[in-house]
Amino acid sequence: MANPLTPDVLVDPVVLTRALVDIESVSRDEKAIADCVEDVLRKAGHLSVRRLGNTVMARTRLGRGQRVILAGHLDTVPVNGNLPSTVVDDLIYGCGTADMKGGVALALHLAVTLPDPQYDVTYLFYESEEIDSEFNGLNLVAEEHPKWLRADFAVLLEPTFGAIEAGCQGTMQVDVRTRGRRAHTARAWRGVNAIHGAGEVLRRLETYHPRTVTIDGCTYREGLSAVRISGGVAGNVVPDECVVGVNLRFAPDRSEAQAAEHLREVFQGFDVEVTDSAPGALPGLDAAPAREFLAAVGIEPAAKLGWTDVARFAALGIPALNYGPGDPSLAHAADEHVEIGKIRDGAATLYRWLAP
Repeated sequence: MANPLTPDVLVDPVVLTRALVDIESVSRDEKAIADCVEDVLRKAGHLSVRRLGNTVMARTRLGRGQRVILAGHLDTVPVNGNLPSTVVDDLIYGCGTADMKGGVALALHLAVTLPDPQYDVTYLFYESEEIDSEFNGLNLVAEEHPKWLRADFAVLLEPTFGAIEAGCQGTMQVDVRTRGRRAHTARAWRGVNAIHGAGEVLRRLETYHPRTVTIDGCTYREGLSAVRISGGVAGNVVPDECVVGVNLRFAPDRSEAQAAEHLREVFQGFDVEVTDSAPGALPGLDAAPAREFLAAVGIEPAAKLGWTDVARFAALGIPALNYGPGDPSLAHAADEHVEIGKIRDGAATLYRWLAP
């Protein structure tokens, strides 16, 4: 198949967005799009290009005093009758338009059209962000080629509708378990009903008051929610176990260990098991490239209420923020779309920031 990312497509980030969207790339099936991206990057003589699986890295080597990263994932959630892309007025519709091929288009456009940026730039186009972290391209690069990620600052081109969303919340999943004693329901008094015992867990959740934390002018609101409940043996058995699945979204001033300790305090007296966890990321707005990026965008940053791969950069000591043209509320929706004006504004902003 001929590469649809031709020179005339690459110079226009809007046309490039459509071309990228029309290359289907559901998670774990990114080879076709990674091949196309690698091909155009290798033709750009000012870039050094490497590949790991379906993750493509390209970087300038200009000897600048600082290096920045522009990163975006190539994969999408499964197609939902929304390919190929279509255009209606100022909107491009299609799977991955908002999350996040509009952002990928910005990075790829700059990679091939701006050979002499004021910083050295590493461009990362990575696989499998939408699924389990064991497949995540950034995670795999950090394990196998950590030198690829050395930088002073990173911009993750996740959808933010053209705003700056700094840092991100941490997330933790726990099972809160209540225990009882089985009995026949005809003689229920001989048992202890574990599902009834979960009522206290739910009462604590209902009366919980989440923290609101402001860091570097960005306000993070924590949240604690029951997301699943299971228990019961049969229609005539008093159950001896009930599990309430609980999710905590915590501000990045808490570590994972502190978040776990907080949950054990909230559910004191119950068995609390951490089943999944990811750290948050502080705003990271003090680095010189970050300050210049804020000036280029021209709006005040807000806290990222959610988890993104900026946390992976933060874990490596690299300050990072989220900035992209898509609307995050449209991610994964059947009517997912991106505004053409936001793509053009994003390209102009990144050019102002990076051009010497």
